[in-house]
Amino acid sequence: MGPSAAFFDLDKTVIAKSSALAFGRPFYRDGLISRRDVVKSGYAQLMFRLGGGTDEQAMARTRDYMAALSKGWRVEQVQQIVAETLNDLINPYVYAEAAVLIAEHQAAGRDVVLVSASGDEMVRPIGALLGITDIIATRMSIVDGLYSGEVEFYSAGPNKVVGVKELAESRGYDLAECFAYSDSSSDLPLLEAVGHPSAVNPDRALRRVATERTWPILEFRNPVPLGKRLRDRPAVPVAAAALGVGVGVAIGFAIYGRHRRTRAAVA
Repeated sequence: MGPSAAFFDLDKTVIAKSSALAFGRPFYRDGLISRRDVVKSGYAQLMFRLGGGTDEQAMARTRDYMAALSKGWRVEQVQQIVAETLNDLINPYVYAEAAVLIAEHQAAGRDVVLVSASGDEMVRPIGALLGITDIIATRMSIVDGLYSGEVEFYSAGPNKVVGVKELAESRGYDLAECFAYSDSSSDLPLLEAVGHPSAVNPDRALRRVATERTWPILEFRNPVPLGKRLRDRPAVPVAAAALGVGVGVAIGFAIYGRHRRTRAAVA
């Protein structure tokens, strides 16, 4: 058997939250987003979710909003915020089941690849936390150390497959022998591109498709700190999983919701 890989979506598949939302509070604290951005981002995220986020126009709007929101940010500042808050904001929210499954694939000799619509500056450190070096993520254009407001590669929907196929060609993967995991119907192209797709905590549309096609449906419910994960949670055999056992724009949404909950509590 030649080289193969397991491709993991990130948000709600490997971690129990949005990776962009996770860094919302320090981004707001450090002045990267304003209160007005909070409200606009919250509305955009709501519309994206209500619309399913799967059509090309919705994805284009999300991409363009991400680009406009981040224009002028210092790349070094974003990297520093992520590095300083990663352990507190991401580590406790990694699903134990995902960490075990990742380890199982690595033990079986497969490359593990994180595939996310979030920015590379966020996804790559999260991958390092999990022992993953292969990343397919959104890349923003950078000029003189600042985000220019242009997107070089938007890693969402069908574009995820573009990134996966490029990596497969360079590595010699047979996609029919590869695995993919996601929670969202927007990642149907990714799941359809491999021979062993699995739906993880699927949304309604993806659950319907997975049921119709008899894809494995996995429920990950145990986010715990990394130190406890591999000791306390049983491994999910990769072979059994294969047989069927068992956006950057959202940054402001979490802050907006937290702000409203805080005000309600005070009231």
